[in-house]
Amino acid sequence: MSIPSDLYPSQDDLLYEEELLRNPFSLKLWWRYLIARTESPFKKRAVIYERALKALPGSYKLWHAYLRERLELVRNLPISHTQYQTLNNTFERALVTMHKMPRIWIMYLTSLTEQKLVTLTRRTFDRALCALPVTQHDRIWEPYLVFVSQRGVPIETSLRVYRRYLKYDPGHIEDLIEFLLNSELWQEAAERLAGVLNDDRFYSIKGKTKHRLWLELCDLLTQHATEISGLNVDAIIRGGIRKFTDEVGRLWTSLADYYIRRKLLEKARDVFEEGMTTVVTVRDFSVIFDAYSQFEESVLALKMEGMSESEDEEEDGEKKSVVEDEEDEEDDRLNVAKLEEKLKRFWLCDEKDVDLRIARLEHLMDRRPELANSVLLRQNPHNVEQWHRRVKIFEGNPTKQILTYTEAVRTIDPMKAVGKPHTLWVAFAKLYESHKDIANARVIFDKAVQVNYKAVDNLASIWCEWAEMELRHKNFKGALELMRRATAEPSAEVKRRVAADGNEPVQIKLHKSLRLWTFYVDLEESLGTLESTRAVYERILDLRIATPQIIINYAMLLEDNKYFEDAFKVYERGVKIFKYPHVKDIWVTYLSKFVKRYGKSKLERARELFEHAVEMAPAEVVKPLYLQYAKLEEDYGLAKRAMRVYDQATKAVPPNEKWSMYEIYIARASEIFGVPKTREIYEQAIVSDGLPERDAMKMCIKYAELEKNLGEIDRARKIYVYASWLADPRTDGDFWNKWHEFEVQHGNEDTFRDMLRIKRSVSARHSQTHVMLPEYLMQKPTVDEAMDQLKKAGVPEDEMAALERQLAPAAPKDLSTKDTGARKLGFVSGGLQSSETASGILNQEEIELPEGSGSDEEDDDGDGKVEIAQKDVPEAVFGGLVRKRDEEAEKDKENGDGGSRLGALERIKRMRQGN
Repeated sequence: MSIPSDLYPSQDDLLYEEELLRNPFSLKLWWRYLIARTESPFKKRAVIYERALKALPGSYKLWHAYLRERLELVRNLPISHTQYQTLNNTFERALVTMHKMPRIWIMYLTSLTEQKLVTLTRRTFDRALCALPVTQHDRIWEPYLVFVSQRGVPIETSLRVYRRYLKYDPGHIEDLIEFLLNSELWQEAAERLAGVLNDDRFYSIKGKTKHRLWLELCDLLTQHATEISGLNVDAIIRGGIRKFTDEVGRLWTSLADYYIRRKLLEKARDVFEEGMTTVVTVRDFSVIFDAYSQFEESVLALKMEGMSESEDEEEDGEKKSVVEDEEDEEDDRLNVAKLEEKLKRFWLCDEKDVDLRIARLEHLMDRRPELANSVLLRQNPHNVEQWHRRVKIFEGNPTKQILTYTEAVRTIDPMKAVGKPHTLWVAFAKLYESHKDIANARVIFDKAVQVNYKAVDNLASIWCEWAEMELRHKNFKGALELMRRATAEPSAEVKRRVAADGNEPVQIKLHKSLRLWTFYVDLEESLGTLESTRAVYERILDLRIATPQIIINYAMLLEDNKYFEDAFKVYERGVKIFKYPHVKDIWVTYLSKFVKRYGKSKLERARELFEHAVEMAPAEVVKPLYLQYAKLEEDYGLAKRAMRVYDQATKAVPPNEKWSMYEIYIARASEIFGVPKTREIYEQAIVSDGLPERDAMKMCIKYAELEKNLGEIDRARKIYVYASWLADPRTDGDFWNKWHEFEVQHGNEDTFRDMLRIKRSVSARHSQTHVMLPEYLMQKPTVDEAMDQLKKAGVPEDEMAALERQLAPAAPKDLSTKDTGARKLGFVSGGLQSSETASGILNQEEIELPEGSGSDEEDDDGDGKVEIAQKDVPEAVFGGLVRKRDEEAEKDKENGDGGSRLGALERIKRMRQGN
């Protein structure tokens, strides 16, 4: 065979060839030769590889590179190409010396797998496992399993390979189970899965839990029930039900499905019924019930289809039987075949049980509420509400209701009950009462009162219900006797026995139940005598379980029976027993009843009661008592004492009620003593510490309105000046509007200018205080304190404010200055003053201003004339002063001054000087 000329060494190859001739066993020279001929055709490179491998048959590097190029050569060729055979021969020659190299084996096996040569590939895998050490088998098994999982590989071959693999690594049994399931080998898959679940040392490499594997086994057993044998499916699934509680419903339906597939329908029904009566969650119950109802519906539909097909066959059979009967009329009672035919037609053997199955399905649907309630009771048998619902389910069936009540009171432990267990006993007794069986109702109540409940109120409720039942049936004496029994105190012997036992039942504390005593006293008031009722009330007070309402009821009972002093004694006991706020109603009722009863006859005693009441009452609730006290003094006492009570009330009530209290005080004082008397009250309110600033400002406005109505314009202006330090122009615009209206009507240009100056000063003070001072200083009620804080903060004192404080008149000495601070700036008292002081205040017509502060419109002489608006003062305010004003006007005309118009201030001053 001739060799092509292009495969011979060329002129460029002579250098490498000469070196190889000198040293043919040098791997380095051969490798350098191959690298130099990288761009040469593969045929030439193959010759070089073959020559190199002939010289160095044990070189892994040469074999690996040669095989890789061979694999790359056949990559895009069909598997039927002859190059694949050459490739396989090359691999076989390589494995003669490279049989310990796993990488060569993997390359060869991967190539064979792609060539779809099943037998050769399987044998080669086996050869590789035999040639390589065990420590490197894992590298071979991975492509081996991929190979046997391909289509076309016989299942038996794959199964044998997986079994061999499990001997090498038993932890991959899940791969075998998955292969068995994919290959539909259900029997071995179930056995392997069951073995996995029985192995406590098994650990899933795929992250599956025992619970999930169990569910897979149950699904496998039920879905292929007829194809799997040798396993106790019932025991396996029931074991899962006992072990795993979160999928109980699914496991029960799987077990029933297993019997359905085995055509054991009655056994499947038993499983469904058992499942519904054992699950403890509503979710599991719903799963089982839905599966059960669906099973019944499908069986019924199947029967109905079969019945429609068999009807036609029966018609044909009947026609044939009629013909046969006509032909053969002899006695056929001894004919065994015909007798068996008739037995098959008997109704017990009838396969057309459609009506029975319809009734069974309806019965199942009707039982759903009962079964669902049973599930909830299995969760907590001490749930009272669920027992009530169960009784309601059986409404219309007294027998089942009685059985349910009996089971409920026997099952529920009162100490563990959720709800009120005594309501079951009461409803049980009322069931008998509704059916006119009073004797058994009394028996139920008698047993109920002997139960040890968690709370005394539960036992008291049963006694009250028992007594109400007796009242409904006109047994009044029996009801009273029951209450006497219930409220009787246990004997010393019983208490000693219970103390020795250590477990104190509620019956020992029943005699102190307020509910029981309240019911008892109502019965005595309705059915008993006054003495017996009083005895019950006294017993309640002795036990110290009375409430304010019981005190009031007891006192009203005595009042209705004309025992007034005894009723007042009861009130006295009540106010000693209780504290505020509970005693409030007792005091109000006691005082109103006492005043209504005695009025003026026992005035001193009533005053002592009121003094004691207001002394004990806290500030939040003392206002109604003071008003009641003042009403007493107004109606039966002295007006002076009434005013004193109002004055005490203004000091005792909390700050948020002082405004309303002062309004009442002023209204009553004005009505009783006249308007001038209210000046002292206004002064007291304005300088009061407890009155909030905003309320004090409102009081100043009302005070100024009063003085304006009385004609005291200067005093009203002074009040506005005083109140201006309490009003922020940014928030209290109403005050400044009223002062503005006042100056427009009654002032002049100087007073109006003073108002504007004060407004600017106050506005500047508030703005600086808000900007520079902390929040707690912005809430200070006095001007001087705020100015001191401004000085400490380094803020320069406002010039207008300093000017105002220099020119403002001092407060009268007789006005109380205790704790009033700078809020009395420029205040004019309306109290008792000497005539000199009063005249001095009244003669202060204008506020002197420094030079240069006058209006530009004034004359050089400083005698500027300003016209102001005039408003007629009501004659009722001045009284006799009107006549004097007219007389002085006539005198002025006689003196030649009648033609000149005087200002309002000048006229008022002259009238006062004339007086």
